[in-house]
Amino acid sequence: MEKMKKNTQEIVEKVAYTEENITTLDWKEHVRRRPGMYIGKLGDGTHPDDGIYVLLKEVLDNSIDEHMMGYGQVIDVSLNDGRVSVRDYGRGIPLGKLVDVASKMNTGGKYDSKAFKRSVGLNGVGIKAVNALSTYFRICSYRD
Repeated sequence: MEKMKKNTQEIVEKVAYTEENITTLDWKEHVRRRPGMYIGKLGDGTHPDDGIYVLLKEVLDNSIDEHMMGYGQVIDVSLNDGRVSVRDYGRGIPLGKLVDVASKMNTGGKYDSKAFKRSVGLNGVGIKAVNALSTYFRICSYRD
């Protein structure tokens, strides 16, 4: 017990905690360093709650939200060469906010009930996590 106490004291005495130890991460780096906070366990794709499926669900949830609001009757999902593509035929993300929706954390149109009376996702994080954790990410919006 005495040896453990001595070792602990040595560690405490030798480790400095200064301003240099404080780090600020941008949103994408934070998601990449701590993916479990956003998608749960990473896994290897063998379980339905592995992160890869959570990422797909994040994208599908947005399409389902459009469908539940009565916009878009079809959701196309395709898998080619390790890439997943999801297309709904809903209202489309307003073009002036398309980049923000995909790259600015906590940005979304579901914080109030004006545009979405029903919604699966509410915190403006899902698509950003998909963006940060994808090796290739492309988002398009078609508006009338």
